[in-house]
Amino acid sequence: MKNKLIVSLSPHVHSGDSVKRNMHGVLIALIPAFLTSLIYFGLGALIVTATSVAACLFFEWAINKFLLKNPEVSILDGSAVITGVLLAFNVPSNLPIWIIIIGALFAIGVGKMSFGGLGNNPFNPALIGRVFLLLSFPVQMTTWPTVGQITSYTDAATSATPLAIIKGLIQKTPGVSLDQLPDSLSLFIGDNAGSIGEISIVALLIGLAYMLYKRIISWHIPVSILVTIFAFSGIMHFYNPDIYVSPLYHLLTGGVMLGAVFMATDYSTSPMTKKGMLIYGICIGLLTVIIRMFGSYPEGVSFAILIMNAFTPLINMYCKPKRFGEVAKSK
Repeated sequence: MKNKLIVSLSPHVHSGDSVKRNMHGVLIALIPAFLTSLIYFGLGALIVTATSVAACLFFEWAINKFLLKNPEVSILDGSAVITGVLLAFNVPSNLPIWIIIIGALFAIGVGKMSFGGLGNNPFNPALIGRVFLLLSFPVQMTTWPTVGQITSYTDAATSATPLAIIKGLIQKTPGVSLDQLPDSLSLFIGDNAGSIGEISIVALLIGLAYMLYKRIISWHIPVSILVTIFAFSGIMHFYNPDIYVSPLYHLLTGGVMLGAVFMATDYSTSPMTKKGMLIYGICIGLLTVIIRMFGSYPEGVSFAILIMNAFTPLINMYCKPKRFGEVAKSK
């Protein structure tokens, strides 16, 4: 009797990978940045992060259960927790609780669940929530506590961020000088004002190294973003060093590292092919520098990523991998 050839759908060998495993891996990679935020912002960072995570979990559960009537809802895959953490990492540590709850509702309800939930959202939910809060509550979202106030929350003393100083140099604001910028070491370790999770470059690099080691992400998107920002801002600095700061400052300030590592690499909203990832990353880098230097906002990472999220389907359309066994058509 001859053996039967059994044909089935791929994959035939399971790699052991899963959405839950990757989400938990991202959460592990976020731990160094979270611990650093506790060191520099203390109680405020803890309150805002815990509130954001709890609100995201609740809203995802409530929307699934009461609006979508989905009996198989699961909030344990880690995606809602990541949205909550990343939303918190993109806001000041003195943000009032009621504002972060509104941001969580918008991130989950509009940015994620309105499109069908995990894997269907075209835009990064945490960035959707962050930009919504920035446009709705611009004063609260741009009031930055000075680092070192461990037990302070809403009454914390505030200061200007390095990006605000850089924008002041470009706009030739009286009283703003290059001497007001923190040194590179302070920017690298996180001793400067800013959003909760963006201040420490070394903590974010540790997270990047972990995700690359675990193959949760590939190098194409973060490296292409960082190289493009360094090159473009370097050209502008060479053109006029009096108002355009060193490209190193653009890499060490604001949400560049947080966005490049943890948000631009989101599976649902980034291209599938390596070529597409490089195009995507280069465009994000260019848009970030353009907005920072010529736009009205000091920061441009969030807007740049969301803009390129919209172009991801188009990139996927024109950067398709070659099909296995496909024969090229003769002209």
